Amino acid sequence: MTVVKAHAARIYAVLVAVLALVAHYVPSLPSVLVLGVIGAALGAGEAVHRVAVSGGTESAPIE
Repeated sequence: MTVVKAHAARIYAVLVAVLALVAHYVPSLPSVLVLGVIGAALGAGEAVHRVAVSGGTESAPIE
């Protein structure tokens, strides 16, 4: 778990990049499914931002 906390932004970036590649190269995926996963990824991005910048649950200012 400490690895995830230490490298949360990097792990998030890799997962979002893989998501974009899958959405591009698998055209048979329903668009509703892809949009739902993108929405979840955006929500996870906020959590990653909080962990990476402030190290806690407080909202940190975006610079």
